[in-house]
Amino acid sequence: MKGLSDKQQRILEFLRQFIREKDYPPSIRDIQLGCKISSTSVVDYNLKALERLGHIRRDREVSRAIELLDGSGRRPQSIPIPIIGTIAAGQPIPVPTAESWSSIDYDNIVEVTPDMTEGKEHVYALEVKGTSMIDALVNDGDIVIMEATSSAENGDMVAAWLKKEGEATLKRIYFEEDRVRLQPANSTMEPIYTTHDNVEVQGRVLTTISRR
Repeated sequence: MKGLSDKQQRILEFLRQFIREKDYPPSIRDIQLGCKISSTSVVDYNLKALERLGHIRRDREVSRAIELLDGSGRRPQSIPIPIIGTIAAGQPIPVPTAESWSSIDYDNIVEVTPDMTEGKEHVYALEVKGTSMIDALVNDGDIVIMEATSSAENGDMVAAWLKKEGEATLKRIYFEEDRVRLQPANSTMEPIYTTHDNVEVQGRVLTTISRR
């Protein structure tokens, strides 16, 4: 980001990530610890610089009152993403097709910033049920922002439909020679192994919105 020092870029990225995960701004102490900065006064100095450059807005009379801007002093554009259901065993995810996207129900939405969609055109959201991905910081009740796609690469976190079992699951996918491994991010759970023709990818996780 032009005009920003490494420390200011680090703080700005920390702010984005913290607000994305917690849904409220960090304190100066949070920023100091999260960015490994020597003192809160150094944090305050750099926040003043970010405010002067139009990246944030602060209310010094209110704790945690930091608002992200787009670098020109304006609030960043938000995009409504439809929450189309939950990722839970027992039912396939009703992923919209290219033809049906224009008629999708937007009664239940989550607002995200453009960077959270990675520029993808067809994006939807799911509420997570269960704890199979907690070590990847995806908790029960969180919202995952998904790219509607039927393809994935090794290591992608995907919504996978297991055809024979009739179950949907959120896991990291690995395509091995004679099988597919669906890997949980929970040390108490074992991976799921299945055949290539039994797995249907219904979406790839772009980011997670924490509700904790």
